Amino acid sequence: MVEFCLGVIDLRDNKSISDAMFTSRAFREKYQYDGKDLGARCTDGKTIFKVWSPFAKRVELCLYKDNVSGVWQTKALRREEKGIWQIVFDENLHGMYYDYLVEADGKKVRTADPYATGCGCNGARSMVVDLRLTNPPGFEADVAPPAQGEQIIYELHIKDFSYDAQSGVPEKYRGKYKAFTFDDTNGEYSTCMKYLKELGVTHVQLLPFFDYASVDEAGDAKQFNWGYDPLNYNVPEGSYATDVTDGTVRIRECKEMIQAFHANGIRVVMDVVYNHTYSGDSWLQRMVPGYYYRHKKDGSLTDGSACGNDVAAGRGMVDNYIADSVMYWAREYHIDGFRFDLMGLLTVELMNRIWKELDEAFGKGEKLLYGEPWSADSSPMEQGTRAALKENTCYLDDGIGIFCDNTRDLIKGDAFIGEEPGAVNGKRGLESLLLNAVTGWRNGGAEFCPKSCAQIINYVSAHDNFTLWDKLVLSMCDKPNFLERNEDVMAANKLAAFIYFTCQGRLFMQAGEEFGRTKLGEGNSYCSSPELNMLAWHRTVEYAELVDYYKGLIRLRKQLPGLCDKSASAAERIKEKAIHGEGVVSFLVDNRAAGGEADRVTAECAGWDELCVIYNVGDQEYNMKLDKGKWQILVDGKTADCRKEVAEAEKGVLVAAHSGMMLGRCTKKF
Repeated sequence: MVEFCLGVIDLRDNKSISDAMFTSRAFREKYQYDGKDLGARCTDGKTIFKVWSPFAKRVELCLYKDNVSGVWQTKALRREEKGIWQIVFDENLHGMYYDYLVEADGKKVRTADPYATGCGCNGARSMVVDLRLTNPPGFEADVAPPAQGEQIIYELHIKDFSYDAQSGVPEKYRGKYKAFTFDDTNGEYSTCMKYLKELGVTHVQLLPFFDYASVDEAGDAKQFNWGYDPLNYNVPEGSYATDVTDGTVRIRECKEMIQAFHANGIRVVMDVVYNHTYSGDSWLQRMVPGYYYRHKKDGSLTDGSACGNDVAAGRGMVDNYIADSVMYWAREYHIDGFRFDLMGLLTVELMNRIWKELDEAFGKGEKLLYGEPWSADSSPMEQGTRAALKENTCYLDDGIGIFCDNTRDLIKGDAFIGEEPGAVNGKRGLESLLLNAVTGWRNGGAEFCPKSCAQIINYVSAHDNFTLWDKLVLSMCDKPNFLERNEDVMAANKLAAFIYFTCQGRLFMQAGEEFGRTKLGEGNSYCSSPELNMLAWHRTVEYAELVDYYKGLIRLRKQLPGLCDKSASAAERIKEKAIHGEGVVSFLVDNRAAGGEADRVTAECAGWDELCVIYNVGDQEYNMKLDKGKWQILVDGKTADCRKEVAEAEKGVLVAAHSGMMLGRCTKKF
């Protein structure tokens, strides 16, 4: 039993712990610690170990000379205020491994350090790291590349990137952090980093690469997992390192990867999973039983994540842990943005706090912040907090983005039901919704109201569910053949890309979407083979027409102030929305340069003061009449960024069935 100011707490099982107690004023005043120094820190020839374990009777540090041998020595930590335990060594213990024995209620529990910044193979032992010694050459001077006129985010799994032998990456580096350090793989066609540069994306979002538990780091390369199974939040995953026996290698090589992205003009977004842990028996649970998780009335763990547990965001030390972890990755690893998995299980208050701290530390809007505004199931929130769900978007800071499943499903159909179509693959009656999507739903049409289109992440495919190509094949073909080139599917893929690339908001695409990536109809490949998940680089040649279309859309988008505008008034640029018949809609865009973010694209702007965008998802071609002036076709159903002169605009231009068209009215000679 542990004495506490509210009474006596029985820590023998979670059923007797009151969640309300943890959020009480008395608990916060007695135990909340707001310092930023938890973990093991090497400084000025000393090593300081500090953990938060307010209910412990005794905390003992166990030191190991490596990741496999027995205990070298043990030392008792000293209890301090706010539930802190600490011990100081008058030497730099860089490279030493450690864990803790935490005694409460007469029982001892062994645990790694939840605040660790290093660990051994498979993460069961923490590691003391002098982080200054892990920096690759030049890393101290590494900075993010200059911001471009638009953020175009490319979602990528580290192993997928280079696992294919045709990637050109040496075999020992395939599927590893080191694969990103090859600027040019010297093959017959561009792959890997060279390919990304040519594609033109501005940000790469990497699926989770903190230390996760679902892969044996010492196992063979055939293992695969997306990585949504957190074990050590502040340590890079070891299976992507070339050496898992030395805990410093994963840190250095992870930094090399980020440094390589920056050197090639690409910013890095980290996919983070703070809503649940791999197991309810985590290091957090062992250090402070019951505190870090939500519970039902019977004491069992809630499961809004569908992963067995929910982290109790909204509690002081939980929020501190998450916010401090984000800031750690931003500072130590130079991460440029964060994508939050199941953000709906976190709180509006926490997300706004993280946004504010990032802005204060790095400059307003310098770091991207966005997430999934949903949960897998309901989960009880702390009193006085709001869940960061889509319906609460209006309470989030306008710089925090949400994945817009409204736009996704409108364009291609239900993400979970392969055969159900959307606008580009056969569903009718969606004209009004298409026009609502253009402004990021600022003019209504959805069940939520964003503050600006800056909050909207437009996309049609991500790691979850079917690839776009597979979804289109399933919904358009009587006998699906995912490996066969299909011109109707190709046209639908182009039209899907054209629609979301001409919507206001931020742009996001799954790696390989631009070359018809297929997983052979598998809609949940989280632990499928690496061969199924990998980027098959030969498809960039086989589907070069589609790749070029995406390249053109990306190149053009960066030059269009009317679509890049993220201000609260951006929707006012969209004018004269019209429904011309079944499946045919159009709108005009005020494309003149304006203040704020749009000014960053004026140098490249080709002088189109107005844009005309037409979506024809119908079965008949449509003749679109234009106002007088000099017009160029910028995109049609075949080519993006084509810049073809229109001879007689008043007579109109033909927009083919199942295609889109963008035209620009010119203010300077071309």
